[in-house]
Amino acid sequence: MDLPDSADSRTEATEALTRRARAEATYERLFGPRDRAAQENDPELMEILRGFIFGDVFDTGELDDQTRELITVTVLGCLQTLPQLRSHTAAALKVGVPPVQIREAIYQLAPFIGFPRTLNAINTVNEAFLDRGITLPLADEGTVSDADRYSRGLAEQAPLYGNEIKDNLADLPHPFDEALPRFLTEFCFGDFYTRGGLSLAQRELLVLCALATIGDTSAQLGPHGRACLQVGNSKAVVVAALVHCFPYIGFPRAVAAVRAVNDLT
Repeated sequence: MDLPDSADSRTEATEALTRRARAEATYERLFGPRDRAAQENDPELMEILRGFIFGDVFDTGELDDQTRELITVTVLGCLQTLPQLRSHTAAALKVGVPPVQIREAIYQLAPFIGFPRTLNAINTVNEAFLDRGITLPLADEGTVSDADRYSRGLAEQAPLYGNEIKDNLADLPHPFDEALPRFLTEFCFGDFYTRGGLSLAQRELLVLCALATIGDTSAQLGPHGRACLQVGNSKAVVVAALVHCFPYIGFPRAVAAVRAVNDLT
């Protein structure tokens, strides 16, 4: 019977301890010290969760805690996992994300997940804000009016996406061939991309993570991945952001998004 190599066994044990220590340290940065005496009904699953999310994923790629928590808040808002969203809103605040950035990450989900789910998410975020004594409402960040939301939205949209969306919808019956592209320009880009609180690079990165979370958006992953790079995010950062989504959205959707971005030239 072959015995395991003692040096290899010691190395593996050391790595396991290091991974566990990383996980505990990351968890504490986000949520504060963990009560290890607390009763857990599924301790094995929670140990796997903490090890993978906080020991592995948080340690892979070039993202800081603030960016990771903005991504997490975005993903959880899309998924409507509201208890976790409340916890991670608190975590985002704890690691230094300004409240306005959290709010803007949720606001800009409206064109992608609709208003009912966006309202659920922002109500949950606001509860976490109030728990921490943050006065609501936060300061306004809107910069457009009814008179210029189309032109301002087009100024954001055109350099990144050109006329591809308008051309794609040109075969719709009138008036939808004109109305639907206009709605997109005015609503998604005019009402949201022109707001303060987040940079364009942040917005595109978070929108890409939202699309990966929603799934079945292969036609949009490529263009939005390209836009992410065009506004200044490196491919390494974009891939790291999508890998960060993995524990929350699952392997198939995360890998599909990573492939869509990695195949861009």
